[in-house]
Amino acid sequence: MTTHLPGYFISFEGIDGAGKSTHIDAFGQLLKDRYPDRDVVMTREPGGTPLGEQLRALLLDAPMNLETEALLMFAARREHIAQVIEPALSAGKIVISDRFTDASFAYQGGGRGLSLEKLDHLERWVQGRSDGSLLKPDLTFLFDLPGSIAEARRSKVRAPDKFEQMDLNFFEKVRQEYLRRAKADPSRFYLVDATRTPEVIWGDLQSLEIQL
Repeated sequence: MTTHLPGYFISFEGIDGAGKSTHIDAFGQLLKDRYPDRDVVMTREPGGTPLGEQLRALLLDAPMNLETEALLMFAARREHIAQVIEPALSAGKIVISDRFTDASFAYQGGGRGLSLEKLDHLERWVQGRSDGSLLKPDLTFLFDLPGSIAEARRSKVRAPDKFEQMDLNFFEKVRQEYLRRAKADPSRFYLVDATRTPEVIWGDLQSLEIQL
């Protein structure tokens, strides 16, 4: 069961190079303009809190055991939920996060092969609430793009972190786990065809009617 709080929780997901970061700030501004009476909180994972940002630096660059990596991801997430996401949602705010738990299943599970059962346990532990519900986004935009196209896009940007340096096979497995989760929870996911131009994608996002 997913929890229902007064606010509205949106996440942006996709493999590195899919283009989600191109649109997330503009979408946040769109919702500010569309709902001037609602505060919009922009955040990201890993990160979102002072502790989370310290953990982000370790997670994106330091070599570590796969299970250590997953535990640190969820530790940063627990702090993020406790300090930022849940208080904002309880206050009726709109929260937009650049990645959330779907990324852990896609990267640590699909890409790196960690047991999905272990990730399920971590999700229930970290996101479970006292009423038995599970804190999840109300809406997840999944920017879907073949790994080969994303790889070409990534090569044009800044110095890559340890995940961005992974090979095409890794990113195809990440993509397939994202798609598996989207198929399993179609009411939450909005699939964005990221092979299109940024202008066409933005037009698509602008046309959406979101019932807060």
